[in-house]
Amino acid sequence: MELHKLTPAKGSVKRKKRIARGQGSGYGGTSTRGHKGAKSRSGYSSKRAFEGGQMPLQMRLPKRGFKNPNRVSFVALNLSRLQELIDKHGMTTVSVESLYEARFIKKGDKVKVLGNGEIKAAVNVTVNAISETAKAQIEAQGGSVTIL
Repeated sequence: MELHKLTPAKGSVKRKKRIARGQGSGYGGTSTRGHKGAKSRSGYSSKRAFEGGQMPLQMRLPKRGFKNPNRVSFVALNLSRLQELIDKHGMTTVSVESLYEARFIKKGDKVKVLGNGEIKAAVNVTVNAISETAKAQIEAQGGSVTIL
C-alpha cells in the first residue's frame, strides 16, 4: 500500500448533481423543479406551518384560557413548613436569602407565608408577602414580620 495509490471505496463517492447545465446533463430544462406552479418559480418559499391547504395544526386545536403577563407568582411557605425549617436549620430569622441558602427556593423567587399549621418559636420573618392569619400567629409567639 502506497499513499499515491489510495482511492475511496467503490460506490462511496458520488458525483455532484449539476442542475441547469443543459439537456445533456439530464437536469436541464425544468432543473428538477417540475412544470409550472409556485414551486417552480424563483423566490418561492412556503409559509410557516403551511400544510398544503389543509387546516394547519395550530388552527385545528382549540384555544383556551389566558396567560396574564403581569401575574406575580409566589412560593407558598406554610407555618408548619416554617416550623420544620426552624427545627432543622435552627433559624431565628427567616428571610428570602436564608430560604435560598437552605435550598427551599430558587434565586429570584418571591415568598408568601401562609397560615396553615402552627408555629411554636419566636421568629423574625422577612418575606415578600404574608397572610393575615400567619402574621397574627407569628406575632402572638413574639416574632416580627417585615414585608419586602
